[in-house]
Amino acid sequence: MDGGTLYSIGELARRTGLTVKTIRLYSDRGIVTPAERTSAGYRRYGPDAVARLNLVRTLRDLGLGLDVIRRVTDQELTLGQVAAEHAAALNVQISILRLRQAVLTTAARREPTFEEMERMHHLAMLSEAERRRLVDEFLDVVFDGRHADPGRAGIRRSMTPELPDNPTQEQVEAWVELAELSLDTDFRAGVRTLVESHVAEPPDDAATPPRPDVVAVTRELVQAAVASGVSPGSPQADPVVATLTARCAIAVGRPDDAELRGWLLRRLETANDPRRDRYFDLLAVINGWPAPEPLAPLIDWSVQALRIRTAR
Repeated sequence: MDGGTLYSIGELARRTGLTVKTIRLYSDRGIVTPAERTSAGYRRYGPDAVARLNLVRTLRDLGLGLDVIRRVTDQELTLGQVAAEHAAALNVQISILRLRQAVLTTAARREPTFEEMERMHHLAMLSEAERRRLVDEFLDVVFDGRHADPGRAGIRRSMTPELPDNPTQEQVEAWVELAELSLDTDFRAGVRTLVESHVAEPPDDAATPPRPDVVAVTRELVQAAVASGVSPGSPQADPVVATLTARCAIAVGRPDDAELRGWLLRRLETANDPRRDRYFDLLAVINGWPAPEPLAPLIDWSVQALRIRTAR
């Protein structure tokens, strides 16, 4: 057909795959205009209307509204401008959908109560500023508001989740679970005890290095025994436990005696909270860090070994 060919609205519908009603709507909105009308008032469209309507259909499939499409077809906006704005809007929608999916996925695993479901949804929909306030409030409680000194400041940074701008589904799910965990009063108290025992008061002599935490000493000394499958009650465990109590006695400045072993046992029992490992697992997912080595198996082994020997 030559360039002067005009199409009826029915012919245009057949060529574009759109309905007559849709083309009439687009025509009424000024997105595609008839080249002329017949004496009876019927619309006739030029060949350019086919290309114009195909563009409109593509933009509609991408989710653009008719007002934006009209501005594109009228050349008030370029396709590049529209694409950038729409991509940004879609990023927001995708983020919201990820958050909702995280709540539903978590709920499917847990069979939560209505109140738990509502809390998960609330946590997932927090803004970045609200997430920051929740984390800061948790860490303020854990550190008792004392985080100015280098020791506490470093530990605080290592415990701070930073959800990225475009998180993965796994990161969103981890954030929801970590946020719930951080609201648990019992967990807060346990972490606070760990932090306080880890960050010892500075020595009187500034030249004296700070004493290592007994949990860190335990992790260092029993790692090989646990990895080798040494039973906590076996004779092979005796030298490991002896080295452990000796090192911890030095660390806390106490004699290596029955009283020290009883104190160490209670200390490790307090630290033996599997939720602590879970927190740091979730933290690693959120921050994109390597998965940490679980501490619970090492403390379990040490607690069993000490119980056996203190009962003798």
